[in-house]
Amino acid sequence: MARIKRAVTAHKKRRKALKLAKGYFGAKSKQYRTASEQVRRSLRYAYTGRKLRKREFRSLWITRINAAAHLNGMNYSTMIAGLKKANIDINRKMLADLAVCDPEAFAKLAETAKQA
Repeated sequence: MARIKRAVTAHKKRRKALKLAKGYFGAKSKQYRTASEQVRRSLRYAYTGRKLRKREFRSLWITRINAAAHLNGMNYSTMIAGLKKANIDINRKMLADLAVCDPEAFAKLAETAKQA
């Protein structure tokens, strides 16, 4: 049985790693071994970063809602509880957007939450 030479696939594999490492400093963008190590590490950081971004945005939305709720004479937890009692199903992203872009609409929602 003939021996399989993997010249083409090996070159493709290396080219792919070096393409992903483009822009890295020094040997990390030139040498295959260091480039592949750095790419592996970078992809792991990117995965973690995508998870962290969701957490950070949620905390930002909560902070914005809390600030706007304080302007309307209540705090975040009572606002959310009031909205739940009033059967108003709106997510934190939309609430934060209303708080920043349309304070009048947010004030109406706060009044509804107060009454509920």
